[in-house]
Amino acid sequence: MSIIRSLTLLLIAITMTVFPAVHAQDNDPGQTLLGNLADARPAQIEDAINAIATSGDVRARSWLDAYGNNRLSQVKDTGRIVVVLNNRGLDWTISDALTGEDLGEISRRELDRIPVNNLIRGQLDGIKAMLDLDAEDRDIRLASAESMMGKVEAPIVAPLEERLELEEDPKVRERIEAALAIYRVGEGDIEAVDVLAGSLHSRARAALNNAADSDDPELATKAKAALETIEQKLKLNKAAETLYFGLSLGSVLVLAAIGLAITFGVMGVINMAHGELIMLGAYTTWGMQQMLPDQPGLALILSIPAGFMVAATAGIIIERSVIQFLKGRPLETLLATFGISLILQQLVRTVISPQNRTVVTPEWMSGSIVVNDALSLTLNRMYVLGFALVVFAALMLIMRRTRLGLEVRAVTQNRNMARSMGIRATRVDIMTFALGSGVAGLAGVALSQLTNVGPNLGQNYIIDSFMVVVFGGVGNLWGTLIAGLSLGTINQLLEPWAGAVLAKIIVLVFIILFIQKRPRGLFPQKGRAAEG
Repeated sequence: MSIIRSLTLLLIAITMTVFPAVHAQDNDPGQTLLGNLADARPAQIEDAINAIATSGDVRARSWLDAYGNNRLSQVKDTGRIVVVLNNRGLDWTISDALTGEDLGEISRRELDRIPVNNLIRGQLDGIKAMLDLDAEDRDIRLASAESMMGKVEAPIVAPLEERLELEEDPKVRERIEAALAIYRVGEGDIEAVDVLAGSLHSRARAALNNAADSDDPELATKAKAALETIEQKLKLNKAAETLYFGLSLGSVLVLAAIGLAITFGVMGVINMAHGELIMLGAYTTWGMQQMLPDQPGLALILSIPAGFMVAATAGIIIERSVIQFLKGRPLETLLATFGISLILQQLVRTVISPQNRTVVTPEWMSGSIVVNDALSLTLNRMYVLGFALVVFAALMLIMRRTRLGLEVRAVTQNRNMARSMGIRATRVDIMTFALGSGVAGLAGVALSQLTNVGPNLGQNYIIDSFMVVVFGGVGNLWGTLIAGLSLGTINQLLEPWAGAVLAKIIVLVFIILFIQKRPRGLFPQKGRAAEG
């Protein structure tokens, strides 16, 4: 008797060991939830989905994902619910939907897919977003709340209101309130219009546009008033965006022109190769990233001194080999520097490539600062604007607080008198040309973050640089700053309605008319500098 009892206990133990998963699945509430979904008729699918969503099961999100992607299936022989991991070929890789256990491969003929259509997928988006509102990550909750705008259905209104009460982050709360308001406006709720009146989101405007066409006159009137308020806010944000892009473009013009203002103001040299010095700075940035491919941020920082030195060295070579022999001969200088620009372009095409090169933007310069739904400020342009102001401040410091700056100002005002006072004008010319060329290299470093790097990069900015210098006043750094920012903003304001080419023509005509009245620019030099 004792032997029979012992064998019975042993058999029970073996059974529990061999079939634990079966017992676990029998007691798993998920088995019932997924079974109901698999057996549901079309009219019952919504109830089955809602049951899964409101179950509180941590696996609900993954189940609905698999279902929405048409990867939830049922084994014909056993009724087991599985997730299809790979559906290529005749044999599909599957895993258990309840435990996540890898079940290997099975013939696709042994599976019945749990059907899903586009209408159900649309409902699933809102339900999955609802589940994501419980995530700990604030960004996930925010993205979830935003995705629900315009997709809220009646079954999730009550749970969404409960979630709103629990949410502490103001931005997430704002999105949930807007999502509920969009639904309520669609249901004819007049008070919900007030919530959307402060929103600039496109889905909020779409809901108000629909309400404006409503048969309810009170709802339509209030929706139209809200749309007018939103339209005014959109215009203000559009103006702010245009101003930002204008200042960004202007900062590029300042960087490109400020080096030219120094050399043109001190030496009177019309350097048509200035654009190619900008190009050399941009290619230096590209070359630095080739040496440090895994560290684009460090490569960009190192490119600042490297770009300055490369362009400054090229400037010294140009000044010593060509320009010093052509002083007082502006036409020959212009033609010679134009020839140098062509040589530099062809040199880059031969040594590197005629194709454009892409410079990787560091992660800390990527993305944008989102002010609201209608206005975002790109970080790369913000950095370029700040960089231009830093370069300008450094140049002002050099010109006002250093011996080189004092000598440059002396030579600018009266070259012969400066020589008689012991200033080596030739050395000043070399240092000035090197400084102006180095700043052009810095402009190239900045431009590499905004556009592709190519042999013709500098040609796009040389004419604009001369316009900035002439408009601001030759040799005046403050004039260059104000002129560059002004022309950039004016050009950006004109482009939306005139087009890029016509806008540039209008700006050029404006400058021609302006210098008829003020030939020396906005900030003309005074005293001996003006007499010279």
